[in-house]
Amino acid sequence: MKALSENKKWIEDLDIAVSAFPELSELAGKSVLITGATGLICSAIADMLIRVNETQNTGIEIYVTGRDPKKAEGRFGMYALKEYFHILRYDALEEIRDFPEKVDYVIHGAGNAFPGAMLKEPVETMECNTGGTLRLLKYASKAGCRRFMYISSSEVYGKKETDRPFKEEDYGFVDLLGPRSAYPVSKRAGETLCASYSYEYGMESVIIRPGHIYGPTASMKDNRVSSAFAYQSAAGEDIIMKSDGAQIRSYVYCVDCASAALIALLKGENIGAYNISNPTSVISIKEMAEKLAAAGGVSIKTELPDENEKKAFNPMNNSSLDSSRLLSLGWKGLFDARAGLTHTVEVLRELNG
Repeated sequence: MKALSENKKWIEDLDIAVSAFPELSELAGKSVLITGATGLICSAIADMLIRVNETQNTGIEIYVTGRDPKKAEGRFGMYALKEYFHILRYDALEEIRDFPEKVDYVIHGAGNAFPGAMLKEPVETMECNTGGTLRLLKYASKAGCRRFMYISSSEVYGKKETDRPFKEEDYGFVDLLGPRSAYPVSKRAGETLCASYSYEYGMESVIIRPGHIYGPTASMKDNRVSSAFAYQSAAGEDIIMKSDGAQIRSYVYCVDCASAALIALLKGENIGAYNISNPTSVISIKEMAEKLAAAGGVSIKTELPDENEKKAFNPMNNSSLDSSRLLSLGWKGLFDARAGLTHTVEVLRELNG
């Protein structure tokens, strides 16, 4: 079975994005270190940088990190053998070892990011986003990093009183003692650490706040509904919904998220935060499920959630994001919900068929 990085449909989607954003060539000759590089978002970023190198001969030095180098080797296939591609062991809960002495850009995405992991390991979730981020900031500063990107989350916004999309300055209530509060509270702290490091030590940082990202880069263990539904559809299984699906979300195909992250890295303001949202893909969970079901030719069934599943739910009826600030940088989404969700099912079916 070929690695995702070698899948034809996946490569086509990446190349569409690379062609649409010539600014990515500004990374030519630079070095980029990515933590959490086998995860949903950061593995797509790594793949996009690979395609920039492969199509434009830009010579970007790519350092991908993770707790299991063997997993990274399998994920990136033949590209793991390229001279410009380096796999490093990294655990956000541990001290940093064996990183390059010099690096131009750091993209920090390591940590628990889906509800099952947050609920099972709330302490580790907080440590990754606080202590892990601080250790990485210290490293980046010593390594002469030009800019540090922190991949935060739309969950930093908490609860709101209106149904209008969140803007970057909208901060609502977070229950500090809630069962999944370790994640949004520590993401807020991680953002403040980045800003504080910039204020005190002068190293530039930029923050992105992804909405609900989906795509074939998601792990089979990922229990977010977009990931679980996609795997069910690709396997020819009926989609099982545990709610009426009326909640509105900003769904973004991971290829669009990767291009948005890199544009923000290059063009965003220092200590600026940017929502990652595609205006063409702000839809309900039910609409998302229907598009995935259509792509896989399966049906949708409804079941009542158990108590543990209820604890993992995002409590917001409408957690959509305003993307005006991101769009002002010249970014645009290239894959609407139907295209992105259909491509996700097609790629997963090829990989796991």
